[in-house]
Amino acid sequence: MSAIDTGIILAYLALMVALGLYANRKQGSVEDYFVGSGKVGTISIACLWLAGWVGGASVIGVAANAYRFGISAGWYLGSMALGCLLFALFFAARVKRAGQQNNYLTYPEMMEARYDSRTRIVATITTIAAYASYAAGQIAASAVILQTLLGMEFGSALLLSAAVIVAYTTTGGFLAILYTDWVQVGILFFGVAIVGIPVVALQGGNWSAVTSTLPADHFDVGGWGWPTIVTLLVSISLSFFTAMDNYTRCFAARSEQTARRGALIAAVLLLPLMVGTVWMGLAAKVLMPDLGDSGDVLTRLVLDYFPIGLKGLLLVGMLSALMSTADICILTASANATRDIYQRYVNPQVEPKRLLRMSMAASAVIGLIATLMAWVMQDVINILLVAFTINSAALFLPSIAMVYFKRVSKAAAFWSTSCSLVIVIAWYAMSQFSDTSVFQLSPLWPGLLVSFVLFTLISVTDRNRQ
Repeated sequence: MSAIDTGIILAYLALMVALGLYANRKQGSVEDYFVGSGKVGTISIACLWLAGWVGGASVIGVAANAYRFGISAGWYLGSMALGCLLFALFFAARVKRAGQQNNYLTYPEMMEARYDSRTRIVATITTIAAYASYAAGQIAASAVILQTLLGMEFGSALLLSAAVIVAYTTTGGFLAILYTDWVQVGILFFGVAIVGIPVVALQGGNWSAVTSTLPADHFDVGGWGWPTIVTLLVSISLSFFTAMDNYTRCFAARSEQTARRGALIAAVLLLPLMVGTVWMGLAAKVLMPDLGDSGDVLTRLVLDYFPIGLKGLLLVGMLSALMSTADICILTASANATRDIYQRYVNPQVEPKRLLRMSMAASAVIGLIATLMAWVMQDVINILLVAFTINSAALFLPSIAMVYFKRVSKAAAFWSTSCSLVIVIAWYAMSQFSDTSVFQLSPLWPGLLVSFVLFTLISVTDRNRQ
């Protein structure tokens, strides 16, 4: 790392904090803090989608998997593009319409309006657990990058990355995330999709070298293993319909058309990011064939083969992918804690200014919890996939019914979400302690099955559907 590259990274970190402080001056209500008062434009919504979903697993993880087993690593980002497209076509406008008519700020709030407070509690618990895990994974990955780049101990790097993320998220809320996401998406897209491919091609990682050097199985679209690929496609695509931050983006959009178009643009832009990330993973295999199973492939490639200046820029892009996912996760969990727990059950008459202060405090606490989780995590990707699974299996069917069905069963929503949540957690726990082959199956499938059976049976037999 040259002084120029190090300076670019430190300047980026300082800019994130500065944008958070600037955003703090422009907000005066809880609506500003959590959804930007519902006045966000199309391009900004697209940036929020990209920044929120393209995290460490999407960039660093996909490149590492492309290094190991080839182009099938692209299914991870491909699953996101599919989920984003489906949400844009079938959900975005409807969610915005419901949020505008009823002044919703959170996904569990919308669930209670169609079902009851019991289902809201389950949705809140599920969302907080999932988003704290998401944030922890991104903070931990950010710390690993800073540790490599700046030569710091992991603990110091973790504190630095967490401090920056929590500082701008806590002080600036949704507007801070919006401002920082403009910068982060621009840097990420420029570094990976526009600059990354030409640079590695000039260094010897061109198409001719890749196709002539790598084994044929690296060009097998099913090389990752079809059971894993199908699970990714289903769990990630379905989680788009249950992830609260997706609802937040719709609530924040200026109009129904804005909500739909922003998501559609993001789905399209995910594809060049997928191509660029996979290409750099394949090029790394050509240029550095002896890295083994290292998950640090992309960082090593950039450090060894990118020129001064571009090196710092692309590393900042990788760092921004992590931070831009962590911040919305922290804010989402904060909204659950303050709006769905404190205001709903503890102090319904809380004054707006006090609720705003409590929201900031909750963001700080959630950030601290996520940092502690990051400190003790051993398998970040595995925990992130479990969080995806919890959201997908437990909440998918009630979410679809909430938006599309005229009459719904409160009992069906509560029991299907609760039992599916228990099954997913128990199944995952058994997979860690038992070698029985049945428990090696992803917990997504038994969770979805239980949810489908209970939701269908209770809905059919419930005479009190509304």
